[in-house]
Amino acid sequence: MFEQLQKGQRHIAKIERESFVDGEGVRCSVYVSGCPFNCIGCYNKASQNFTYGQVFDDETLEMIIEACTPDYIAGLSILGGEPFCNLDTVECIIKAFRKKFKTQKSIWVWSGFLFETLMHDSGQRRAVLEQIDVLIDGPFVQKLYQPGLPYKGSLNQRVIDVQSSLAACLVKEY
Repeated sequence: MFEQLQKGQRHIAKIERESFVDGEGVRCSVYVSGCPFNCIGCYNKASQNFTYGQVFDDETLEMIIEACTPDYIAGLSILGGEPFCNLDTVECIIKAFRKKFKTQKSIWVWSGFLFETLMHDSGQRRAVLEQIDVLIDGPFVQKLYQPGLPYKGSLNQRVIDVQSSLAACLVKEY
């Protein structure tokens, strides 16, 4: 069970080649499958299942990188499900993205985990965190839902500048 909660089952719930809501600019959004948080009011309930959607493979990876290539694509957004419970898939996507685009395009990730938890992880979660630019952290809380919040669904969630936060060892909002 722990392995599933970290590595995932290598499934992708959905890929949106051109998203206008998952971060700044036009982005390629990848929704991974599998999430243990089970947030009440989750807008993507189907993706909580670790085997929902299609199996992630080399062809899927190539399609994601190709979708990020046009100049008008500002970057990659990774959502879920829970990206930090799908580390093998997410790490593979991020490595390929960084190899092709370096830091010319940004990576945004949404997670139910808090930044502090990820920052203090000594393993693969921390390694993935170090590669992203913006993290929207914290579980969705229905009681704290407020329409129109930029990039997040509930007031408890934070939009974090990851690189500045890691350098300062404390949260720096984006």
